[in-house]
Amino acid sequence: MASAKNKATHVTKSTGNVFADLGLADSILLQMKTDLHSEIVRVVKSKKITRRELEKMFDVPQPRISELLRGKLAGLSINKLTEYAATLGIRPKLAFERARAA
Repeated sequence: MASAKNKATHVTKSTGNVFADLGLADSILLQMKTDLHSEIVRVVKSKKITRRELEKMFDVPQPRISELLRGKLAGLSINKLTEYAATLGIRPKLAFERARAA
């Protein structure tokens, strides 16, 4: 049986974008970067591509590969992530949806 201190006192429904839920100004761009990164990592793991192979494929030094694989995205642009994705054979698509009324 759960104790009272483990009960949630407030639950807010998510918008589907954690960055927007946190009130961050660049929430859409941050979500796009996160989605690109997730797909890149998924493909790298599924194809069992080594860090050394990624260095050669992306023409970047090992520390950048390490940052990429550990999710340190602050220094990476959407353009650079899209280039990496294309090198791996990923073709990102942009989709649009209307914002929900408040």
